[in-house]
Amino acid sequence: MFTSVTDVSARLAETGYLASPAVATTVFLADRLGKPLLVEGPAGVGKTELAKAVAEIAGAELIRLQCYEGVDESRALYEWNHAKQLLRISAGRDETWDATRTDIFSEEFLLPRPLLSAIRGDDPKVLLIDETDKADVEVEGLLLEVLSDFQVTVPELGTITATRRPFVVLTSNASRELSEALRRRCLFLHIGFPDAELERRIVRLKVPELDAALAESVVRVVGALRAMDLRKVPSVAETIDWARTLLALGAETLDETVVRDSLGVLLKHQEDVLKASAKLDLDAM
Repeated sequence: MFTSVTDVSARLAETGYLASPAVATTVFLADRLGKPLLVEGPAGVGKTELAKAVAEIAGAELIRLQCYEGVDESRALYEWNHAKQLLRISAGRDETWDATRTDIFSEEFLLPRPLLSAIRGDDPKVLLIDETDKADVEVEGLLLEVLSDFQVTVPELGTITATRRPFVVLTSNASRELSEALRRRCLFLHIGFPDAELERRIVRLKVPELDAALAESVVRVVGALRAMDLRKVPSVAETIDWARTLLALGAETLDETVVRDSLGVLLKHQEDVLKASAKLDLDAM
């Protein structure tokens, strides 16, 4: 997919994703080595957007498995269309069970879910396993076969092996520790908050109408907030939202009134808003 690390950076930028050298290098290696990419970091720093950008570059279908507590094999891998199977059984009352069983456990009655869908067919695919850490530990067992050999075993049909491997991105907010077995199968990438220069570039790219001086002030204020002991510091996504908010308000500079009235865009807890209001010193920035 990519010819070099520089090619990764340039093509990601064309989609609107500005990647640091570490991100570009790891994406290049994941593509070149055919390894899944495990991306960890706080919410809102661009983990999911990275998978979307790669899919756009490749002209690939993005298949997303959104993880949550309680996600199981039927939601992640496959399940049988039981209603259709019952109709088929009812329609074939005069057939032997062996004949009926062979029919109802066939491709026609199989409902592929994201993991199975990602390894079927010859067209390019990007498999996004989003917020892997929110799934139960048992779900990791389902992932291991797919990520090790890119195959899925359906007892009634046999083993289905990928003819074209998808580009796989797993994301995690590190709310729980993932197993070593899963980590071994992946290349690891941590995406943290960008440095001030990169974040200014991101803001200017995503909100081009914003004045350059105001964009710089936005990044400085967000940086000051991240340095505070807050329950949840603002993410890059919230920086962009705040820049758009200031544009909508028609603000030309950052003053105490504008910042105080719009802190709810950056901070999501009242205790954080109160702490920031008391400690934020705009004159010192």
